[in-house]
Amino acid sequence: MIRFVFPSAKSTMLLACLAVLASTAWSQEERILPKGLAPWELDMRPMGGALERSSRGIPTPPPGSDLRTAAEWEEIEVLTITWEGFNCILKQIAEAASQECRVVIFSEDPNETTSYLTSGTCGGSMSLDSIEVVDASTNSIWIRDYGANTVYTEWNDGRVLVDWIYNRPRPADDAIPDALAEHMGIDLYTTLEAPLDLMNTGGNWMSDGFGTAFASDLVLEENNGDFAGWTTYPDHTEEEIDGLVEDYHGVHTYVKMTNLPFDGIHHIDMHMKLLDESTLLVAEYPAGVADGPQIEANLQYVLSNFTTRWGTPFNVVRIPSPPEQGGGYPNQNGDYLTYSNAVFVNNSILLPTYYQQYDTTAIRIWEEAMPGYNVVGIDCDNNGSNIIALSGAIHCITHSVGVEDPLMISHLPLSDTEDTVNPFTVVADISHRSGIVGATLSWSTSENGPWNEVAMEDGAVVDTYVATIPNQNAGTKVHYFISAEAASGKEGNRPMPAPQGSWSFRVTGPTTGLEEQANANSPWSAVYPNPGKAISCFELNLPGPTPCRVELRNAMGQRIQTLHDGTLQGGTQRLFVDAATLANGPYLVVLTTDNGQTWSHRWMVHH
Repeated sequence: MIRFVFPSAKSTMLLACLAVLASTAWSQEERILPKGLAPWELDMRPMGGALERSSRGIPTPPPGSDLRTAAEWEEIEVLTITWEGFNCILKQIAEAASQECRVVIFSEDPNETTSYLTSGTCGGSMSLDSIEVVDASTNSIWIRDYGANTVYTEWNDGRVLVDWIYNRPRPADDAIPDALAEHMGIDLYTTLEAPLDLMNTGGNWMSDGFGTAFASDLVLEENNGDFAGWTTYPDHTEEEIDGLVEDYHGVHTYVKMTNLPFDGIHHIDMHMKLLDESTLLVAEYPAGVADGPQIEANLQYVLSNFTTRWGTPFNVVRIPSPPEQGGGYPNQNGDYLTYSNAVFVNNSILLPTYYQQYDTTAIRIWEEAMPGYNVVGIDCDNNGSNIIALSGAIHCITHSVGVEDPLMISHLPLSDTEDTVNPFTVVADISHRSGIVGATLSWSTSENGPWNEVAMEDGAVVDTYVATIPNQNAGTKVHYFISAEAASGKEGNRPMPAPQGSWSFRVTGPTTGLEEQANANSPWSAVYPNPGKAISCFELNLPGPTPCRVELRNAMGQRIQTLHDGTLQGGTQRLFVDAATLANGPYLVVLTTDNGQTWSHRWMVHH
């Protein structure tokens, strides 16, 4: 049953005041505002150069001993949108999302919105059972940027919302988090008042759910105290910004990347997305085209300086960004078409599409990266619905609220392995506010089952659970997923759509590839045990004293440890490393001499 929800008298007065201020800045004919600043907004100088901000929410960091900001792939209770133009796109979003969760629509005309949703226009009449329309003043469609983020004050309990200063002179938009908090009965904490003032935007924010967040340097620029024409930015050093983000979000690692030259809004959701705790989806252009070189430089900076929550390198999935149909890439005045600007809605992924030549590839890449998820394409480049021309797509016009009681299952997926002898150990972090009564590992050599179920046992660390998959013959592909039940009775899977979707890895068996052939005359004489899981030995035989450096590198070539830097004596030499401190996966132990000669030997870690 659809519900019309009207704000309280206090909120109505606030929104009315904000609407009056907004009406002085733009006319009704100019309601569809771009994601960036409209031309007339550039010269707005209200209140003598500083936009007045009403005191909203609770202007302090959330209380709690273990703050955690939810990641987008976690379970959500509500998807939010604002009814501001592009009605057909919004209707498709509401229809797809309502199959997975409640949909809250902020609208200045609830009757008009309801009539459109139930009309035969754009896909026909849709059910309104999971739709809630909230009467609220709005300025624009870009709710990702001005919406609030879900934060848990006690890791997976104590849900609150956190809202920043919006980086646009759109006061009605900036007040939407208040309307959402009131509608859902959730406390809202804000960064509106100095010295805790922080300007930020949701399109330039990406959380891994475990204390790491990503942004472009835009967050530094918009908090450096400069005058922007329409307001004065908060004045903070990078260290102060990091402190505010930690205090409000529990983020201890805030990764910032160089702004892209052709993305005028500098929001990272236009070219990258976290698919899970260990995987980055990154936009790709032809060599040397548009933002391709800077995206690659930023990616290599991230891979070289930051790791997943397990200390392993991020996996990277690349997805081509198409040129504008009949036009060109952004460096050729083409629209900024992107397939990273998608949104998770529990078991579904809502994906912007443009034209078939590139859409089919993008959908395939998403489906392979996220098996079992329902990938729903929504045209963002159609006549009358060319929203991408305004520098935004599906992610930009949606936001979400996480569930009140997340059942968290976090796992680093197993990599392909040469090991045909040892069982494969699966470790997961599993927690719920009511406690966990049981966890199960399900595995099969077929993606469709039947599934072998193994009860997971308590691990050595609190909230960790462990089980093993028996060793398999070379050539086997293993599929698996994890299920858990909380004391409250709540159940959950990871991957979320399991068993329709699962993780997988291949057992390749020992191989002799180009790398081994190239090292036929290598000074490495032995690496043992291989695979290793504790103290392991790297043995080499040198013709005489040799100035050299020996490094342990991961599969992406990044240095993990320097094992020796100096002169090694001739004859048999042995170096040691404790594999217990390393993540499962393939490594290279690399010897480089002063004259530039390099030899490497492959080594596996498997606990």
